[in-house]
Amino acid sequence: MRRSSNRKSSSASAAAGSGSTKAASKEFEKIDHLFNVYADKSSAIIDPEGIEQLCSSLEVDYTDVRILMLAWKMKAQKQGFFTLEEWRTGLKALRADSMSKLKKALPELVKEVSRPTDFLDFYSYAFRYCLTEDKQKCIDIESACQLLSLVLGTQFGPQVDKFTEYLKSQSEYKVMNMDQWMGFYRFCNEIPFPSLENYDSDLAWPLILDNFVEWFRENQK
Repeated sequence: MRRSSNRKSSSASAAAGSGSTKAASKEFEKIDHLFNVYADKSSAIIDPEGIEQLCSSLEVDYTDVRILMLAWKMKAQKQGFFTLEEWRTGLKALRADSMSKLKKALPELVKEVSRPTDFLDFYSYAFRYCLTEDKQKCIDIESACQLLSLVLGTQFGPQVDKFTEYLKSQSEYKVMNMDQWMGFYRFCNEIPFPSLENYDSDLAWPLILDNFVEWFRENQK
């Protein structure tokens, strides 16, 4: 009797496993179908034109920060392009196998990114995503200003406004590196603004922030 019971249990487990596999396969089938709507037929990749079409379907602007969040969720490696594998990674994580589900997932994605640990990862990803050339380690100041406004403008508007004003007015720095990029985020979190009362240039701040603080204080007089 025990053997018979074991066989039934094994059969039930196998059936459940088979059902789960079929469900997963069906989910990927839907995700892949959605990918093919926007992918270029010759390269089998969603290119900038495809992303514009995707934005239109999502009813969001091409420059909307939520598109960057979507790229982060996909772990997209190349700016303006989504591979099938990246698309699968993102949409499976968002549990979105249709356009209507993807639309509904965006507000939850925004909430996820707003969590401090996730935002830190997203913020560093945003910089890496803008490195469009092999071995590139910096982004130009104009692009850095646009990106800062996009990813930090809502959270730290006054700091971003003044910092980008400084960056556009100075001539010493032509590009920004990752250390400077991450340093500014730490600055926003740790230094009271506009008083800057606890800013100490003797501490390990990037030089660009020392210069910004000096410029800001001079302009406050």
